[in-house]
Amino acid sequence: MLRRLLDSPRTYFVLAGLLLVAAVASQFRLQIPSRPEGTLEDLASLRTSKPNVLFILIDTLRADRLSAYGYERPTSPVMADLARHGIRFARVEAQSSWTKTSMASLWTGLFPVRTGVLRSNHGIPDRAVLPAELFKQAGYVTAGLWRNGWVGVDFGFHQGFDTYLRPPPDLTPESFQKRGPGTAQIGGTDENITSAALGFLETHGREPFFLYLHYMDVHQYSYDEEAARLGFGTSISDAYDASIHWVDRNVAAVLTWLERNDVFEKTLVVIASDHGEGFSEHGTEGHARSLYQEVTRVPLILALPFRLEKGVVVEPLVRNVDVWPTVLDLVGLPPLPHSDGRSLVPLIEAAARGEKDGAGDVAYAYLDRNWAKSEQPSGPIVSVVSENRRLVRTTVPQPKLELFDHATDPTEQRNLVTERPEWVAELEPKLEAQLEQKPPWGKANEVQLDELSQELLRALGYVVK
Repeated sequence: MLRRLLDSPRTYFVLAGLLLVAAVASQFRLQIPSRPEGTLEDLASLRTSKPNVLFILIDTLRADRLSAYGYERPTSPVMADLARHGIRFARVEAQSSWTKTSMASLWTGLFPVRTGVLRSNHGIPDRAVLPAELFKQAGYVTAGLWRNGWVGVDFGFHQGFDTYLRPPPDLTPESFQKRGPGTAQIGGTDENITSAALGFLETHGREPFFLYLHYMDVHQYSYDEEAARLGFGTSISDAYDASIHWVDRNVAAVLTWLERNDVFEKTLVVIASDHGEGFSEHGTEGHARSLYQEVTRVPLILALPFRLEKGVVVEPLVRNVDVWPTVLDLVGLPPLPHSDGRSLVPLIEAAARGEKDGAGDVAYAYLDRNWAKSEQPSGPIVSVVSENRRLVRTTVPQPKLELFDHATDPTEQRNLVTERPEWVAELEPKLEAQLEQKPPWGKANEVQLDELSQELLRALGYVVK
């Protein structure tokens, strides 16, 4: 009876409510937790020490708006400290600018065409092996807390989790700002995720755990009074920055629990994102419309169970499909089957030695422009990034081919297709070869969305037909 009570998600919320009364108000003041000092030589010890893994996915977070990536505004001091004394990957490419396709690639380590999860009715099949399944098999308690319906149970993202749920939304305080470009909003705030996480940790934080938190308030441009007092401004872009600061403090609240309970020194923390956000760099705002750098360049930060006196910066190009091959390698768990990604541990070790010639990988991204329109055929945009070049091929509404040189044009404003035909000749066959790939499990599941799921997705601002 006691075990059933401890395993019940309801218990997390009861405990979280008690914790919030006494603790969260103070934890949401800015605090940067610490850990014991260590060196990269201690990295190998993770494979035998069975560390906890806290995976924090901040939806719609572009890398260049973070302090750790050189942004001039103090949007994210907590994540900056994690990067300063941890591992930061300087160039990370997401595999789509739409959450479901991107997250399917991230979790499986497969590029989008190989997952088959490309449209609104697609889901990950049971035959896929996800990281949570490997953690569960290794004796970890596994939990996932999310607010974005595209990663819901309907679409197969729950596989391997003992608990996988969307915390019930509390009433949003009147002072809480929601300033996104769209008018639709989901209920509650990311404090609901943080509260549930604290409840989970109170219950299971002293045994090996894998905890996935999917924060959404950056996607919603939502923030509290303290973030508003930073005085960033009143534009949509300013609201986006303020929301990052709010979520950064949510991260701090979870890390503070780990530190106060002597758990941080036993935990690997991963900060990642599914895609970025556009602010009219190429004529549109938001995401899930293009594959330019503002919507595909994302952060990746690893905070080890120990602080490095001087953090490691990995410069070569990496991809979100590399995230789980790397984490699983670090903690000594089996690799994902069929993965297109690779462990980045060799790049980390090379960067720590000061080697600057590590080779980056080729990154692919995919977006079906008609993903929400079941009555229309596929309308893919595909891209390939290799070295400092991005080739983008669009099929709808008009066929278009674009080529950019990041060395001279980092914001991708000058199309070099006619000027550098030899680059096109090199990169276009890579795109074609990628599009010919097939999912190792045959094809994705086809999911019939119920009305509740459709309402949740509409609340995110998506129109699903």
